[in-house]
Amino acid sequence: MKVASLNHGSQDGWLVAVAADLSTQRSCTDKTLREALDAERIVPECTEHPFHEDLCKAVLPRATQFLDASAYVNHVDLVRRARGAEMPERFWSDPLMYQGCSTFIGPKDDIRSDVSWGIDFEAEVAVITSDVHQGVSAAEAIGFIEYILLINDISLRALIPDELSKGFGFVQSKPPSATSPVAVPPTECPGWKGGKLHGVLNVDLNGQPFGRADAGIDMTFDFGTLIAHAAKTRPLGAGTIIGSGTVSNRDADGGPGKPVAQGGRGYSCIAEQRMVETIQTGAPQTPFLQPGDRVKIWMEDETGQSIFGSIEQEVAPWP
Repeated sequence: MKVASLNHGSQDGWLVAVAADLSTQRSCTDKTLREALDAERIVPECTEHPFHEDLCKAVLPRATQFLDASAYVNHVDLVRRARGAEMPERFWSDPLMYQGCSTFIGPKDDIRSDVSWGIDFEAEVAVITSDVHQGVSAAEAIGFIEYILLINDISLRALIPDELSKGFGFVQSKPPSATSPVAVPPTECPGWKGGKLHGVLNVDLNGQPFGRADAGIDMTFDFGTLIAHAAKTRPLGAGTIIGSGTVSNRDADGGPGKPVAQGGRGYSCIAEQRMVETIQTGAPQTPFLQPGDRVKIWMEDETGQSIFGSIEQEVAPWP
């Protein structure tokens, strides 16, 4: 059953089981999702109440760990092409992954960062695992996925180059990400097949379509492969979140893609649109997020019903 964590009670929220159409909720015996994952159960009460996603915290506000990948290699290819660098061939066979911030903010929380840091959104698919043993195979790893959700992996683009130049990964350039209001078990998730979530990942910026990429297309590494990569040398504790990285599609002719306004699938982050602009015109044109900008991320099933609820965030003035 679908689950959410209401903004009530402890730092980890108040666990509720949510109806398939997101209309009602029932409290659970375990008060938090962390407790339920450890107990390997979800036991909802009988009494139903209306569900309001605006009252949700992050599904798992304090994850055991957050490992974010770059499963859509088209995105990596565009990054390198924009700066005139050749992409190593091994990127197509060996996943990129980094250790992100394990604290998550709610789906309606403001984005609070200095605009000089280059604030960007990244629409992603993610999974929450149960306990995963070291050395798990990619095929076996699929069975350790407890829930699927969406993430806005907020990035501070202006800080990234200096951090990466040290050769030691992201820290300051990756603040807390936001999760969708609801997480869904694989058995109940429309479009889930072969360790990938198929379907259009919708992104609006200031009320206008920005991204309509299909999350099941151009995903080089499925989630089983990503989990196996993460668990090669260590076990993963229950409550580990694995992110897909920015969902990215290329054109049917292999091109870098077009904006939605030009009939393309658009982009799941501003940086990718800027990369395409750089490739085509020699310089980026689209600015990063500014105070007052609003981002919405969501996914629908074939009937138009929201699957995970929506991430809707506004950039707040800083400090």
